[in-house]
Amino acid sequence: MPTDTTPSGQQSGKSGRKKGRKVRLLLIVLVLAIIGGVGYGAFWSVSTVRASFPQTKGSISLDGLSGPVDVKRDDHGIPQIYASSDEDLFMAQGYVQAQDRFYEMDVRRHMTAGRLSEMFGEGQVDNDEFLRTLGWHRTAEEEYKKTLSAETKKYLDAYAEGVNAYLAGKDGEEISLEYAALGFAGDYKPEEWTPVDSIAWLKAMAWDLRGNMQDEIDRALMTSRLGPKQIADLYPQYPYDRNKTIVQEGEYDELTETWSDGSRSTQGTGGSTQGTGGTGTGVSAAGTSTDSSALQTQLDGLYNVLEDLPEAVGVNGNGIGSNSWVVSGSHTITGKPLLANDPHLSATLPSVWYQMGLHCKAVSEKCQYDVAGYTFSGMPGVVIGHNADIAWGMTNSGVDVTDLYLEKLTGDGYQYGAKVLPFDTREETIEVSGGSSKKIVVRTTNNGPLLSDRNDELVEVGKKASVDQDAPDRGDGYGIALRWTALDPGTSMDAVFAMNRAKGWDDFREAAALFDVPSQNLTYADTEGNIGYQLPGKIPTRGAGDGSLPAPGWDTKYRWTGYIDQDELPYEYNPKRGYIVTANQAVVDQDYPYTLTKDWGYGTRAQRITSLIESKIKGGGKISTDDMRQMQMDNSSEIAKLLVPLLLKIDVDDKEVRQAQKLLEGWDYTQDADSAAAAYFNSVWRNILKLAFGNKLPKELRVEGQCLSVEPVDTTGPADEDQRVRECGKRDADQAQPDGGDRWFEVVRRIIDDEDNDWWSTPKIRNLDAADTRDELFKRAMRDARWELTAKLGKDIDTWSWGRLHRLFLENQTLGTEGPGFLQYMLNRGPWKLGGGEATVNATGWNAAGGYEVVWVPSMRMVVNLGDLDKSKWINLTGASGHAYNAHYTDQTDKWVKGELLTWSFSDKAVESGTSDTLLLKP
Repeated sequence: MPTDTTPSGQQSGKSGRKKGRKVRLLLIVLVLAIIGGVGYGAFWSVSTVRASFPQTKGSISLDGLSGPVDVKRDDHGIPQIYASSDEDLFMAQGYVQAQDRFYEMDVRRHMTAGRLSEMFGEGQVDNDEFLRTLGWHRTAEEEYKKTLSAETKKYLDAYAEGVNAYLAGKDGEEISLEYAALGFAGDYKPEEWTPVDSIAWLKAMAWDLRGNMQDEIDRALMTSRLGPKQIADLYPQYPYDRNKTIVQEGEYDELTETWSDGSRSTQGTGGSTQGTGGTGTGVSAAGTSTDSSALQTQLDGLYNVLEDLPEAVGVNGNGIGSNSWVVSGSHTITGKPLLANDPHLSATLPSVWYQMGLHCKAVSEKCQYDVAGYTFSGMPGVVIGHNADIAWGMTNSGVDVTDLYLEKLTGDGYQYGAKVLPFDTREETIEVSGGSSKKIVVRTTNNGPLLSDRNDELVEVGKKASVDQDAPDRGDGYGIALRWTALDPGTSMDAVFAMNRAKGWDDFREAAALFDVPSQNLTYADTEGNIGYQLPGKIPTRGAGDGSLPAPGWDTKYRWTGYIDQDELPYEYNPKRGYIVTANQAVVDQDYPYTLTKDWGYGTRAQRITSLIESKIKGGGKISTDDMRQMQMDNSSEIAKLLVPLLLKIDVDDKEVRQAQKLLEGWDYTQDADSAAAAYFNSVWRNILKLAFGNKLPKELRVEGQCLSVEPVDTTGPADEDQRVRECGKRDADQAQPDGGDRWFEVVRRIIDDEDNDWWSTPKIRNLDAADTRDELFKRAMRDARWELTAKLGKDIDTWSWGRLHRLFLENQTLGTEGPGFLQYMLNRGPWKLGGGEATVNATGWNAAGGYEVVWVPSMRMVVNLGDLDKSKWINLTGASGHAYNAHYTDQTDKWVKGELLTWSFSDKAVESGTSDTLLLKP
């Protein structure tokens, strides 16, 4: 049990003194608000609010340590831990993270285990049912028992021991303010941490980075209103001729030739020889039309279930991106590589990332680590960062590791080929705070768990749904199953530790081979001057189909046949051009012998980063750490460069619209927060998308509550006004289409010169004339944008700015969204006015279908200087602390908004120089 020898509420010194006055004022306001607004017959005192703040000075005794451990925090509360053994290092990591973020950790583990109802009541039962069906925690248990190394399990055990040492003897309010709030509703008490809780978080990360599952659903839903050619228009091929792939001079080991010379292997060990232009067409190829009511309604219902799931690190799989690039020393001021990374994830409070350093006082066989970077609260090791020899970054590769299968149900089984196979079943009990427990049965096919069982409407529809005559007899209906690599036990936790102690390129690739889920683009640099790229991951091969549409589960041809061998995955090492850029674009060109996905990002950000690097190189300059930072903050709009010259040519007769149009004259396409031109252009872009595409999509993809008068699906030719029917959208605003991302850039680019393309046609609505050509539609969009911004920002365009529309709100992900108003006021922060935008390098994402508010952000930014690691820079979205009103709750956010970076100390001398508080953990 820990024993405190200094007051447990001790705050960090320099930061505490500097911000003490502000904190005291906030606490006074807090207490007054609570006294006046809480009707629970009690109120929280200042001591209650401060009770959970971490002790950062003095000493604490921990049972289980073998030697003393120093925890040194800088004036932003970022900890650097120094120990003499691996076990002590990770035990201390668990203790320190629990000090700062245990409530966040507790919520995460309840989410991954499908146990949110135990904390938040019956409102979370549906989510728990779905997460139990996926079985993340069960898979994590299998990993711990069967696939992870003994060394990794030793570290996980030590980490859990540290967390539990922090919890020992503490009441809820001593752990976090949120527990005091939960105490009003029940007797919830945190249980001990387990190693499996740490592993399961990787499943949540993999879920949000799972690839093209959302596109798979959307394409199938589109078939209710759009034909094959129209859908193809909205999912154009990757522009290989214009936007570079990641790997341009690359190789894969197993085959003797690189694919870049035009050769193509047909003997891959994965068992599939299908190229990126694969011909599989999903369910429709097997005799079940994707416009059948079976698939349409099943997928709509599945989407509704997915939409309600809590976000782990992303927007339920949509819009997830990232930038990471590395430049060799031949192009840098230092003569050594520079590596930048900024993952694009949902804006959460606290940030999904936690900054820290893990240092052995003397690196040896007994104590192997000297590493610093970003990790997740609740997980040992460092996920992204650097050690003394190498640095690495990650971006989402987008490879297709999920497939949906339409299953034909019969009795207690499902059809597979000519047979009916029995389900694998298990019973799960969901405990509910303040309510009765609920039992569910999870049924699993050979293609994975039956997701449709989690929605009563889907079950009934599946029993009644009509399908084409070539499909199997209905039996007991149809369901949707999910095949996903992360539902098999893996070794990603082994990879984290192997990467943390890697000494060079060979070690790094060996570690990457263990990183099976999620598949990420890994960028690399080392102090010897080498740079590289590796695609890791467990990536399936398919017997038929290409994964772009749901497949028929009863057809044996559509089974996964294996996985691409690790030696055949693309990599690149010291390319002649001297840099590597990854920003979710295509990894390889069309000659690579396997299908990785049909749904790459379209390369807009990657091409812009490449242009910025090349312009510096071609100008004879050398790239500095600050140049890399400025590239991360680049706000240039590529779609504006395409559209603005056309918009300026349109003859506008309305003087108010003409006044807005003039904002675009001379605009440099930079989306700064104070730019009126950026505000107007983005509104025009949003309205172009709505008129040309959004109003033509099925209701399942449009914004909930936005209703249109549309032609019935079976109408032949244009419908009269009295024949049209009213349909209202069904999707949350931040998930609807068209979202305005770089896929939509490419859609518009493909038809921009075809002024009479059918997509430009839009019917008359109320007093607005119909549009038949591109310029007529653009003119209408410019008018609609003018009046939209007049309503939002006022008639005086001199007061307009992009930042007034494009705002960031940071919300506590539990009580900050669902709690009473006073709790939301206490826990949430913002807004901040942001620059940047969709598909810009400074990717402050927004959904054009739903509005302008920020949906995802660069969740952190870092630039690693391999010439002098102490001159590396980093920033987090929020701060080290998860405690509302702690000085480090959001103390990095203002700097993040401005594009500033903090000094990232690594050497003993630099860390000591920047230390504000030191805590001694002793046996």
